[in-house]
Formats: sequence, structure tokens, C-alpha cells
Amino acid sequence: MDRYQRVEKPKAEIPINENEIRITTQGRMRNYITYATTLLQEKGSSEIVLKAMGRAINKTVMIAELIKRRIADLHQNTSIGSTDITDMWEPLEEGLLPLETTRHVSMITITLSKKELDVSSTG
Repeated sequence: MDRYQRVEKPKAEIPINENEIRITTQGRMRNYITYATTLLQEKGSSEIVLKAMGRAINKTVMIAELIKRRIADLHQNTSIGSTDITDMWEPLEEGLLPLETTRHVSMITITLSKKELDVSSTG
């Protein structure tokens, strides 16, 4: 793959809800926790949704547990899934064809709520 460079595809902009927090591997845990507790305690939001993909999943679980310690009586619903991400690669040398690779990436969505959530849900 050293003869190829990845091409960034334009992403479809999906609006993010105010109570949705997308966690990345680069972000600081303290910032995520502070923002989440601010939403739940000061802004009057009744629930928050933590979303992550790939390597950020373990960080998301830790953040959810720390938020549950700081704010008592939170209800949690967790759902896991996966998605396919297709990467486009352009050749750096002449004579090579462009490549398209597909990765299977895990996802997690953790909903923390002050109100009781769906009891029939498996998460």
C-alpha cells in the first residue's frame, strides 16, 4: 500500500442532536464527561446519547461509567452494531489501478437517561 494514497471522500453531513455526543480516540475524556454532566444537570436535558466507532468504544464505556458515578439514578441502554466503510486509494505510480477497500467497523450507542428507558430492550 506504500504505492497508493488514500482519497478522502466527501461525507454526507448528518445533523447531530444537541444531546448526542460522538466520541473519538483523539478527544479528551474530561471534556466529554464535563459536557455530558452539563447537559444533564444544567441544561435540563433528560437524556444523552454517547456514540463511538472502532477504537473509541472502550473509551465510551469508561466515560459512561464515570458519568453514572457522578450523577445518581441514571438509566442506561446500550446497543452495538457494525458498519462497512469503503476507502478509495489512488496509485502514486503510473500503470497501477485505483483500489477500493472495505473495512468492517464496530459501533456502540449508549443512552443515559434520567427517566426509565424501554425495559423490553436487550441492552
